[in-house]
Amino acid sequence: MSLKRQTRDKIRNLLVNIVKTKLRKYKPETKQMPFHFRLLGRDRYAMFSFIQSMNTTFGISIWEQVAVILAESAGFQAKRQYDLLGNIDPETEKLIQTIHYDLRAGVRQVSKLEEIELIRKSIRKGTPRKDPDSRVDLFVKIGDVENYFDITSAKPNMKEFSALKLKLLRWTALRLSQDKNVEVFTRLAIPYNPYHPRPYERWTLKGLYDLDRGEILVGEEFWNFVTGDDIYDELLDVFQEAGEGLRDEIDRKFAEFKNRSI
Repeated sequence: MSLKRQTRDKIRNLLVNIVKTKLRKYKPETKQMPFHFRLLGRDRYAMFSFIQSMNTTFGISIWEQVAVILAESAGFQAKRQYDLLGNIDPETEKLIQTIHYDLRAGVRQVSKLEEIELIRKSIRKGTPRKDPDSRVDLFVKIGDVENYFDITSAKPNMKEFSALKLKLLRWTALRLSQDKNVEVFTRLAIPYNPYHPRPYERWTLKGLYDLDRGEILVGEEFWNFVTGDDIYDELLDVFQEAGEGLRDEIDRKFAEFKNRSI
């Protein structure tokens, strides 16, 4: 299945609108950075600052919104910035901490399904309330399975990977505290592989994540998963189409930096 024209148009329009809004509102920072200015030039530093600002926008909203468009186009239920309500009882909280510690220490073999079932057996019915870990970047229901995603940066360090694993375990418990029979799967999504064409291997040595079960989905794996089809190359084409349409406007904005003091 290829991307529907309507889906392509939604994604392209989203990208164009976000970038145009950023271009219209963006103003280079006024702080003085004399060493940077003299080494790189004020205009180049302003361009760099704008690109950094765009990188933040990708992380905050673009990935999530594109994923929702794709999932809904495939007929799946999807929502971004989803609040996962629940309550984790002390015994289950202790169990989660033990699982997490044992995985980090290398004394437990990672198994996503086993972790889910251990939490399912332990969890007690709880009130649907907010938790410090309640906010989910992306929720996608495919068939009977509820998938909860944290969409993270391309190169988290090991400390961040460890903290994210703990969050995924707690998400499982929060959801099961409301319905012990639900099919739940918590995942980490990395929107692109910065090491392509080599495999993404930053996390394989620690044994924190069940890679065989898709607990982490990277780049092509993630985008194809949320649509249930092989659409990755087409998605890249849509980004390129949007970029080509924006090229002149971006060039005009960068030209302003050359004639303006920061």
